[in-house]
Amino acid sequence: MSAIEWRDLVKSYGALRAVDEVSLSIAEGEFVGVLGPNGAGKTTLLELTEGLRRPDSGTARVLGRPVWPRDPALLPRMGVQLQASSFFERLTAREQIHTFAALYSAPARQADDWLERVGLAEKAGTRVERLSGGQAQRPSIACALVHEPELVFLDEPTAALDPQARRNLWDLLAGINEAGRTVVLTTHYMDEAETLCDRVAIMDHGRILQVGTPAELIRDLDAPSRITLAPGQVDAATAERLDAVSAVEETADGTVLVTRRPAAVVGLLAERGWLDGVRVQTGTLEDVFLNLTGREYRA
Repeated sequence: MSAIEWRDLVKSYGALRAVDEVSLSIAEGEFVGVLGPNGAGKTTLLELTEGLRRPDSGTARVLGRPVWPRDPALLPRMGVQLQASSFFERLTAREQIHTFAALYSAPARQADDWLERVGLAEKAGTRVERLSGGQAQRPSIACALVHEPELVFLDEPTAALDPQARRNLWDLLAGINEAGRTVVLTTHYMDEAETLCDRVAIMDHGRILQVGTPAELIRDLDAPSRITLAPGQVDAATAERLDAVSAVEETADGTVLVTRRPAAVVGLLAERGWLDGVRVQTGTLEDVFLNLTGREYRA
């Protein structure tokens, strides 16, 4: 059984088709990222799947059941972290998480465990409105997970988190997925999706443009590699005469060799003793994303 099944899903707001005939299956235990620029339809797609919005046409099924009309039996089996969370006023971080645990009849010790796991033990007695922006993101994640759901929806969970907190959250999310839970993540961080996701779906203008593992998408793009040599190590004229180099760029970081045969070029550099400080950058998920969605600014 699929954890999620989207079939010809459509949602419009006036003339804007926010979700445009989306079809995709997500297997139980899979970690899937939905990537796209601002306004691509990611959040609307998640809200349709969570039963928060009614589709205009098509169907969304979760754990084998239709999500609309809203199904109360599905609610305790899902955990949802929204882009913007509203908490009960004047409650501390610990009280917020305990309240959500009580709503799902989860034991108090489970709430304390999640307080610790999201790194808020030292802020347990602090009211949520007094937490910093990054700290305030953590109770929303804990509240989504405190009842140990089978399926987890995370809408940009690491926004506003510092690098250390992001990495700690990555470990947490990888752990809940390894425990057998299905995770659906929207994010603007390509490194996050590349690290965590089994598959990614790249979305724009309400449509899913491409789906695959990060490695598959990068391989299919067939982007050239960029080999950066330290400044002053070799002049551009010499670099241009190297076999398998298709272009040479001079940058503040040094001379960049563009090639589709990086192994051959690195071998030539080794023969000449030019490997000190060399950096090799192959295609990335960001290259795939920009190739599919363009580089223009999105408000």
